[in-house]
Amino acid sequence: MRYLLAIALVALCCTLSCSQKTDTSSTKSASSSSPSVAEYFQYRDSVESGGVRMIPIKTPVGEFKVWTKRFGTNPKIKVLLLHGGPAMTHEYTECFETFFQREGFEFYEYDQLGSYYSDQPKDSSLWTTERFVEEVEQVRKAIGADKSNFYVLGNSWGGILAMEYALKYQQNLKGLLVANMMASAPEYGKYAEEVLAKQMKPEILAEIRALEAKKDFANPRYMELLLPNFYHEHLCRLQDWPDGLNRALKHVNNEVYTLMQGPSEFGVSGRLAQWDIKNRLKEIAVPTLMIGAKYDTMDPKAMEEQSKMVQKGRYLYCPNGSHLAMWDDQQVFMTGVVKFIKDVDGGGM
Repeated sequence: MRYLLAIALVALCCTLSCSQKTDTSSTKSASSSSPSVAEYFQYRDSVESGGVRMIPIKTPVGEFKVWTKRFGTNPKIKVLLLHGGPAMTHEYTECFETFFQREGFEFYEYDQLGSYYSDQPKDSSLWTTERFVEEVEQVRKAIGADKSNFYVLGNSWGGILAMEYALKYQQNLKGLLVANMMASAPEYGKYAEEVLAKQMKPEILAEIRALEAKKDFANPRYMELLLPNFYHEHLCRLQDWPDGLNRALKHVNNEVYTLMQGPSEFGVSGRLAQWDIKNRLKEIAVPTLMIGAKYDTMDPKAMEEQSKMVQKGRYLYCPNGSHLAMWDDQQVFMTGVVKFIKDVDGGGM
């Protein structure tokens, strides 16, 4: 009996020992897959600047610099955030800081050329989608990203830029995220006219239309009408707008914005008016997340359709969100975005 008991005790000790070794090795494996805090914040810059770097960009009319801010060090996941506008700023994307740092993602806030914190040249030939795509590619090279770790997340105009970048340079991408941007400007305009405009009170819409007909966009009354009746309904539904969004709106380069988008919020009338790549979405082979929201200026059904047009698509729906769902449906938006990036990183997409 004692002999059998001794054998059992030896076996139990062996089991516990093996288990502890397994647990230790798995812990080491888990820790080695993500950087430590010290590693995460080690940028190895010659002069520490909180991650801020002005990246030189070559263009057909000369060299300029664009503002970027790096968060963290993670050789497996590098996310470049593309703001909307055109010519808004990175400031309204500051909400990603909490969520992405918590996950240990390396990511970059970035003001595109012409935006407030970057150079703002006056040559209008610079403001084309094609040139902005080349700018993104130069930023990618500067941050040392490649197909093994590079994710692009674009919102609104940034979504246009992200899709166009993928169509030309998807060999350098690991994952694509398009938030709140339809793949067709004419269809976006149609949705604004036939769906969103009709949700407004007739007398309010009539007054807005009268101001637009006169091209009186600088009239303070125009914004007085749009702010409560359109922006708070379809841009950001939070009662108090976030500080980052308010700063971004103060810093818009209206010259570039109007040239490309046009002065009206009901569709596109600038250089992007005929932009349409819907029929080319099938060419995008990298894992892609399309994000739509119930109250968005973009048709959420169109966003879902786009997720089925790309080769490896997923759709994220924000039931309480609008055009800036990263703010007004934040938990749904961020949870879905983080999960997608982790799934792609783990080979699940």
